[in-house]
Amino acid sequence: EVQLVESGGGSVQVGGSLRLSCVVSGLPSDDYVVGWFRQVPGKEPLGIACIGRHESSEFYRDIVEGRFTVSRDSAKNTVYLQMDSLRLEDTAVYRCAADLFYYGLDGDAYEYWGQGTAVTVSS
Repeated sequence: EVQLVESGGGSVQVGGSLRLSCVVSGLPSDDYVVGWFRQVPGKEPLGIACIGRHESSEFYRDIVEGRFTVSRDSAKNTVYLQMDSLRLEDTAVYRCAADLFYYGLDGDAYEYWGQGTAVTVSS
């Protein structure tokens, strides 16, 4: 059974930082793409970053590029999202997703999903 479990969310002030974690189990070690998405009430998940198999590449949506960094620790089967310079508009539930083949930010293409962790940014 494939499972993705996020953690690391919480409340932070504008300009602060958080690091989210996504622990993946049930997939071949490091041989899958992981995307990070965020969702606000009433809207579909928005892809913001992804990392390729074996740390081959990273891709970011322009609204987070330069502020967020995605990385993975193969030994721990964990993918991280380091979020710096947080803004009010970064408030959302953040979810990770995995797929054996697809690389990109289209949520419809990912097969496996976590439940999410909430991030609240306040002034």
